[in-house]
Amino acid sequence: MRMAAIKLNFMHAAVFTSTSSGRVSSLSQAETHQDAGVDGLRIFDDVQEWSRFSQQPTQQGQPAGIASTVWESQVLVSGMHCAACSLMLEQALLATPGVQSARVSAASQRASVVWSSAVTRPSEWLCAPRVLGYTLSPALDTAASDQTRKDARLALWRWLVAGFCMMQVMMYAFPAYVTEPGEIAPDIEKLLRWASWVLTLPVLLFSCKPFFANALRDLRQRNVSMDLPVALGIVITFVISSAATFETAGWWSAEVYFDSLTMFVFFLLTGRWLEQRLRARTSGALDSLMQRLPDSVQRQLPNGEFEQVAVRRLKVGDLVRVLPGQAFPADGVIEGGNTFADEALLTGESRPVARPVGALVMAGSYNLSATVQVRVQQLGQATRYAGIVALMQRAAVDKPRLAQLADRVARPFLWFVMLAALLAAAYWWNTDPARAVMAAVAVLVVTCPCALSLATPTAMLTSAGVLAKQGVLVRRLQALEALADVDTVVFDKTGTLTEARMGLGHISTRDGVLAADALALAAGLARHSLHPVSRAFADGSAAANSFRLTEVAEHAGQGLQGVLADTCLGMASGPVRFGSASFCGVNGAMVGAVNNDTLQVFLADASGWLARFELDEVVRPDAVDAVKQLQLAGLEVHMLSGDRSVAARRVAERLGIQHVQGDCTPQSKLAHLQALQGRGRKVLMVGDGLNDGPVLARADVSVAVGQAVPLAQAQSDFIIPGGLLLMLASMPTQARRTLSIVRQNLAWAAAYNAVGVPLAIAGYLPAWLAGLGMALSSLFVLLNAARLARAPEGN
Repeated sequence: MRMAAIKLNFMHAAVFTSTSSGRVSSLSQAETHQDAGVDGLRIFDDVQEWSRFSQQPTQQGQPAGIASTVWESQVLVSGMHCAACSLMLEQALLATPGVQSARVSAASQRASVVWSSAVTRPSEWLCAPRVLGYTLSPALDTAASDQTRKDARLALWRWLVAGFCMMQVMMYAFPAYVTEPGEIAPDIEKLLRWASWVLTLPVLLFSCKPFFANALRDLRQRNVSMDLPVALGIVITFVISSAATFETAGWWSAEVYFDSLTMFVFFLLTGRWLEQRLRARTSGALDSLMQRLPDSVQRQLPNGEFEQVAVRRLKVGDLVRVLPGQAFPADGVIEGGNTFADEALLTGESRPVARPVGALVMAGSYNLSATVQVRVQQLGQATRYAGIVALMQRAAVDKPRLAQLADRVARPFLWFVMLAALLAAAYWWNTDPARAVMAAVAVLVVTCPCALSLATPTAMLTSAGVLAKQGVLVRRLQALEALADVDTVVFDKTGTLTEARMGLGHISTRDGVLAADALALAAGLARHSLHPVSRAFADGSAAANSFRLTEVAEHAGQGLQGVLADTCLGMASGPVRFGSASFCGVNGAMVGAVNNDTLQVFLADASGWLARFELDEVVRPDAVDAVKQLQLAGLEVHMLSGDRSVAARRVAERLGIQHVQGDCTPQSKLAHLQALQGRGRKVLMVGDGLNDGPVLARADVSVAVGQAVPLAQAQSDFIIPGGLLLMLASMPTQARRTLSIVRQNLAWAAAYNAVGVPLAIAGYLPAWLAGLGMALSSLFVLLNAARLARAPEGN
């Protein structure tokens, strides 16, 4: 829906037309109205709350030992409808003492604010934009998500009421279009007008409320936005039509225009509702990511007992107890217990990592198998997890280049509309006051962005529906434009090109031992563990219960041990071990040449080595074909991975990818992508995982594959939940078809306005015809967009 905002911001951009000094003056005059709002936000003035939605950026040249007073906060914004609103909001924030910089993204509905705690507090700059009609909420404020859901429901109701009333009013207005003057009895005509008036009231009082509220806000702030001419046209049309309904003796009584009014409101609300609906699907996803950390954790007291405390109350040096399945709340070192940690979302490592006593653990990683005690070493923004989140947040508030260009082109448009309406009224006033008023209304109605507001979103939503049927979900419609220009595809390896499981390869056994028996014994031991390596054996063997095993125990980071109660060819009853070479007492002389490029697991009994199993990552079934199709389409394919370079190159060779880089951190992935973009490449990033968040946000187009984490989905433009990589090659084709339809729709809308505006100014286009033309132009773009649902020729 961001494409709709970009294409339409020429209608909105004049929101920010007054001078900076005028804005500052307006804000100063409104300070007396802010006190109540500040009181409700003072909870965020607590210093201990700041780390939940803020961090202290690195200050070059800052003396050591001196705490910085500069904070960078991430907030959610509500009340924005276009890119121009972001400019106005930035100016309001910058006018607040203590705010050093502000970046607002209308597309992501987020803002990044840099402020000094020596001058201001969060409650002050959070409240400042409220006089402009915008609401800021800290990124972790759950009330913001609730308010977003309420706004979405309310917008839907406004749209439904306008649509229902429009249909009824059109039914009552229809006789006036098909009959000659005098054919309808006066009492019937009056009854039809009364009915139309009554049905227009809900539209005026309920559906039009946002237009009137924004228009009044603009008048108070001496600004002009799209809602001002919209509200003006609505009010003039309703007043003239009401006068014609109640008093039939004046110059205004010739006809009523309730049908034009309700139709206009309905189509305008359609575009806004579609935009709000799509934005609501992604709002709050980043907040969910930030809440990946537990709200509370068990901290040890001086007497040795544990108490439940909020994570934000932790201090460096505290000893905390982390339960299985819980995320580590901070970076620290394990002082009690042995476990496995899932760090795939932080490091890209596909396998759980053993974390015995003395091992380091990272905030945001998950404790998998046992309760452990961790000594806290780093908290908050000092953790690796916070660094990854900060990278993604900064990328998310960057403004698209097209939006900045559209802002510069858009500003004069609304002034032209207002001036044209005034000139039309002035030209006709001495001749015919009724014609003068309705000529001005016709200019306002005919230039209102009905067709323009639908031109882009209808085409893109239709295309999104086609992609959804094929297994691709569209998160951000604007990405369809960038997707048409993509020439480079960058894949993350783990979870994207490979599956989240290990595959069993070559099996070597001791003389006299059958491979099938060794696999069955290994599977019998493995079914007692949840480790991914163990699951590869337990899930891949139907003979996991072929042997009777007792006293099975798991040794964290080493393997499994048990007692074999049966005897079999080449194997005697007694203790058996399954795991690493050192755990099984195996050396190279026993098993011969060892391939160090693959993960190897060993099986041993009391007599020594029994079997060696080679494991490797499982490549997605359609990955090879997907990469081949992308390359045949002329796209350059790269692969980045947090795994070892050897493992990454081995997978790349199997897939036919020449450009590969392993041992990647989130920062190096982002640097690699930025280097490609610096060479003029248009990059499609395909990934899965928290450490992909920054590159997914920074790429020209991004795709999350499979059951990606909420962050990756929130920052990606497309989602392929079923992992259908073959769809990647057909997506650019669909995007190019979509852009072709969008251009046709915009050309039609521009031509319609180019013809309609002069006719309205000249007085040759009555208001009802302007409303009808608006409806027909919208119908055209809807029908034209529907062509995208058909398969392209040649398929």
